[in-house]
Amino acid sequence: MTTAEEAGAGNGRPKTSRFATLGEGASTAISVVTMVAIFVLWWLASHFRWLPPLFLPTPETVFARLYESALGQLTDAPLAEHFGWSIFRVFTAFIAACVTAIPIGIAMGVSRIARGIFDPPIEFYRPLPPLAYLPLIVIWFGIDELSKVLLIYLACFAPLAMSARAGVLSVAQEQIQAAYSMGASKWQVIRHVIVPAAMPEILTAMRIAIGFGWTTLVAAEMVAATKGLGQMVLNASNFLRTDIVIMGIVVIGAVAYLFDLLMRYVERLVVPWKGKV
Repeated sequence: MTTAEEAGAGNGRPKTSRFATLGEGASTAISVVTMVAIFVLWWLASHFRWLPPLFLPTPETVFARLYESALGQLTDAPLAEHFGWSIFRVFTAFIAACVTAIPIGIAMGVSRIARGIFDPPIEFYRPLPPLAYLPLIVIWFGIDELSKVLLIYLACFAPLAMSARAGVLSVAQEQIQAAYSMGASKWQVIRHVIVPAAMPEILTAMRIAIGFGWTTLVAAEMVAATKGLGQMVLNASNFLRTDIVIMGIVVIGAVAYLFDLLMRYVERLVVPWKGKV
C-alpha cells in the first residue's frame, strides 16, 4: 500500500486511485487538445509540402469542397442528398438489427436451445468481411436498396447478438435465484433482472454496431448506388480527387462520433451505475 493510500485508509476515507480524480472536464480538454494537434499537424504537412497535394490536400481545400458540395456545385447532387441516403441506409439497418439481434442474443443467453440454433451461423459469418458475401447478396437480392441495407444489417447484427448474450451470461446467479425465491416467474426474471443487468453490455454493443454500419457503408454503396456518402467517396477515389475523399471521410466520421456521443448520453441515463463501484 502506498503512503497516500495508507493515509486515506487511516482517515477512514475510501481508497481511490489518483487517476480517478481526473474529472470529465479534464478528459474533454485532453480530447480537444488532441484534435487541435492533429489539425495543426495536417496544416503543417500540407502547407510545407511534406506530402504532395495529390496525397494530402490542405484543410482549406477540403473545407472549400465541403462548401461547394453543400451548395450542390461539386457533384450531381448536394451533400444533403448524399447524407440523407446514407443516413437512411445505415439507420434502417441499425434499427432492424437492434430489433432482431438483441432479443436473439438474450434468448441465446437464457436458453440452450436458442444458443444451439443461432450460435453456429452467427459465429460462422461474424469473422467474414462484408465484401466476401457482398456478391452473394447481390445475386440473391438484386441491386436495389434491400441489398445495401441487408449488407449493413449483417455487419451490425453479429456484435449486437453476441454482446447481448454475453451480458445475459454475466448476470450474477445470486440475483436470479433471489428473484425466483421471491416468487418471480421466468419472464419476470428476464424482464426485471436479466435485461437490466445486461443493458450496459447491450448499449456498448449498440455503439460498436453503428460503427460497423458506417464502416460497411462504402461497401454497401458499391452496389449500383448513385447517391450516398460512400458512393461519393468511392467515385472521387476513381478520379484521384483526394480532397473530396477526405471531405467524405470527415463527414462520415463526424456523424459517427456525434451518434457515439448520443449513445454515451443514453448510457448515463439508462445505466447510471455503470463504471461506479
